Amino acid sequence: MEAKPPLPIVVIACKVFQGFLERYLPDHLTREVIWLDYGLHAVPKNLKSAIQEQIDRIRVPSLIVLGYGLCGNGLHGIQTGIHTILVPRTDDCIAILLGSRQAYQHEFNQCPATYYLSKGWLESGSNPLQEYLGYVEKYGEQQASWIMDQQYRHYKRLALVAHRPEDLEKYRPKAKEVAEYCAQWGMQYVEILGSEEYIRQLAEAAQNLTLAGDDFLIAPPGSELTQSQFLRLR
Repeated sequence: MEAKPPLPIVVIACKVFQGFLERYLPDHLTREVIWLDYGLHAVPKNLKSAIQEQIDRIRVPSLIVLGYGLCGNGLHGIQTGIHTILVPRTDDCIAILLGSRQAYQHEFNQCPATYYLSKGWLESGSNPLQEYLGYVEKYGEQQASWIMDQQYRHYKRLALVAHRPEDLEKYRPKAKEVAEYCAQWGMQYVEILGSEEYIRQLAEAAQNLTLAGDDFLIAPPGSELTQSQFLRLR
């Protein structure tokens, strides 16, 4: 019996991973790469709608690789339709940036109340300082300060995550500007050298689904992603 040809691969991912997945996925198997805006995380239902819209417009049965975690339940209820979906089994993208669920758990044990920065979030202006400046324009300084205090007063640490020492060097000035603003809540600034290992494994699993272990979910055609699929004992 003749083996079926592999499904074409379509990547739908947050811009925070731009460049990483492209580096590992082979051009001859990847039909399309779609980068979605960072800001969609702010409202999970908008993230879900944007991802579902992209999935639904793909007419050829494909292996859709999602460059996301559960992301505030933004992936809960995503319908696969005619496609197969491969997605990291993580709460959010922090574990992916750090390189593994174990690396994330280590950092969580060090300080659960950590706010993470990456070059993607710094480039997009998705950080507390820029958020504050946006609120000032909308509501004025007093109201903006109150909103920010409600959101960030429980954080204890601000961590810049990069995959290369040169990226830490490049983005340190911006990160320290954010850290200076966040010092009002007593946040400690740290730098963490992450890893592309999780991204590399995702790319390998996309080329051979039998390599997808417990750190990934595979949703077949005609199914949906649910919150419970992402949950597991630590």
